[in-house]
Amino acid sequence: MSKEDNMAKALPGYGTIDVPKDRVVPFGAVTPAPVGTQKLFQTSNWRVVRPVKDEEKCTRCLQCYLACPDACWVYKEEDDTLEWVGDFCKGCQVCIAQCTVDGALVAAPELDFEGGVVRLEKPF
Repeated sequence: MSKEDNMAKALPGYGTIDVPKDRVVPFGAVTPAPVGTQKLFQTSNWRVVRPVKDEEKCTRCLQCYLACPDACWVYKEEDDTLEWVGDFCKGCQVCIAQCTVDGALVAAPELDFEGGVVRLEKPF
């Protein structure tokens, strides 16, 4: 690789590193994340409760969507629907705590559902 193909960056206390031009990211830039879900990062296998939404009580305020630390809620604007993606939900109940309507989002034991994650023969 020629010197023209690399961009040298001086880092205080670390010397200089060579970064190929096609991999240069401006200082302070936001790098794009993978689009879609990553099945290899499935983290729901220790959940003991899951959020259950009452469609009639839900006002679609999107507080659960905004509060979820694992992005387990998907809002579909064209249908005005809010869907739960259980593959990454750890059962932390932050979405339930942030819900503005009493009873619209409640915690239900994982064993109440067919194929609940605590039933897995090999949890890891």
